[in-house]
Amino acid sequence: MRSVAIGLAALLVATPALAQREGGVLRMLHRDSPGAMSIHEETSNSVLTPMMGVFNNLVLYDQHIAQSSLETIRPELATSWSWSADRTQLTFKLRDGVRWHDGKPFTAADVKCTWDRVAGLSEDKFRINPREGWFKNLAGIDVKSDQEVTFRLKRPQPSFLAFLAAGYSPVYPCHVPAAQMRQHPIGTGPYRFVEYRRNESIKLERNRDYWKPGRPYLDGIEYTIVPNRSTAVLSFVAGKADMTFPYEMPIPIVKEIMSQAAEARCEISPNNLSVNLLVNRANPPFDRPELSRALALALDRKSFIDIISEGKSDQGGALLPPPEGVWGLPPEVLRGVPGYNGDTAGNREAARKIMEGLGFGPDKRLVLKLATRNVPQHRDPSVILIDQLKQIYIDLEMELIETAIWPVRLTKRDYTLALNLTGSGGDDPDIQFYENYVCGASRNFSGYCNPAIDTLVDAQSVETDFLKRRQLVWDIDRRLQEDAARPIIYHPRSGTCVQPWVKNMTVMANGMYSGWRMEDVWLEVPAAGRP
Repeated sequence: MRSVAIGLAALLVATPALAQREGGVLRMLHRDSPGAMSIHEETSNSVLTPMMGVFNNLVLYDQHIAQSSLETIRPELATSWSWSADRTQLTFKLRDGVRWHDGKPFTAADVKCTWDRVAGLSEDKFRINPREGWFKNLAGIDVKSDQEVTFRLKRPQPSFLAFLAAGYSPVYPCHVPAAQMRQHPIGTGPYRFVEYRRNESIKLERNRDYWKPGRPYLDGIEYTIVPNRSTAVLSFVAGKADMTFPYEMPIPIVKEIMSQAAEARCEISPNNLSVNLLVNRANPPFDRPELSRALALALDRKSFIDIISEGKSDQGGALLPPPEGVWGLPPEVLRGVPGYNGDTAGNREAARKIMEGLGFGPDKRLVLKLATRNVPQHRDPSVILIDQLKQIYIDLEMELIETAIWPVRLTKRDYTLALNLTGSGGDDPDIQFYENYVCGASRNFSGYCNPAIDTLVDAQSVETDFLKRRQLVWDIDRRLQEDAARPIIYHPRSGTCVQPWVKNMTVMANGMYSGWRMEDVWLEVPAAGRP
């Protein structure tokens, strides 16, 4: 696994058990104000990161193995799981004695209620249901007893467990309405939700009745919302914050932090995100697929990477590139995809010919708004994109959208062209394809639909041979790029920084949405105290 570490050490080393201390509140920076607190209804780590500690999953990726996979999945609210002989039934034995934060007992009925909501079968529906597509193969859930539940699948799906292990798959209480979960979530996790003050903070406190003895170590976590990146850096360098928001700091800023706070530990890592373009295929001008192909050909991906991350980010297709990504297109395959051959001048000339064929040219330019989320990770590449597309007769005006309404705008396809960051809940093709690319998927924001691709997606999903499955995945990813389904600009690498007194923190290398249970993190506060 490739990872660039800056500072004294990587953040991946767990501390011996005898050294662990209880107490203290972790002070963590947050980049913006989320729209609500319900993980199942949101699409951003702005919600998931602070809320993941409020909940538990049936199963979860090991929080101290940076490279998550099916082999690193561990029981959580489940004590064990087993497959039927035909691999269409997945049965979980559930933990006894677990209680929700309001004191009510956790049972198998809560599991059924959660996935009935996710599958859209409940009367109490989610306002937005981003991951409904993950569970299109779910036929139903049988409650065998309070401590046993079975997921019935329509066909075998070896990676189904990966859906349940992602941070996006907490178990919700059956007795709490979805509307309340948006405002004051109730979980079984190591921390209780205290309050959310928009533009100020999110506060959690220790769940002293947590079912796991001795956890969590912290008394609480306070997320201070600081949208201005320069202000956030000053706060961290001064020791007023224990940790930056995960994967938030570009490499040049990480270097600045290290020059001013040499004892801090920073890790630069991929986050299973892609910076990409969304086109509204339902309306002109992007009802003409050739225009999307012209956009993809016009991109000078290396310039994005050099400017924003000093050359450290990666080019790739839909899936996370190797070495951290198990399924991403290898360089030798990627170079054969249109637009990835490194010939920027030739690619742009081909793009201009497409534009001219559509009636555009130097004297008839295409003028559009570029919608993007009002956070630096979106704004910075948008500026570069605006400059690059001028080369193919496209003039863009940036339209900044606040985080609280960004998912709604995308879901309603209330845009013409958008620059987005698409994250994946785990490094498995089923998660990426069923969420973002198959016909009718809830986060298929561009409306891309190719039944032949859907057939291939189902074929790779049932394949148990790794090499055969990987070849199918590569074929799908290559065709998605050829179709400019969602033109990928680059896969970013960015920094997460912690103060030296923050212990037992692991930053995931191939998924930013599954590593924030935080029950094992503790503080070794200096004798003089924190600043």
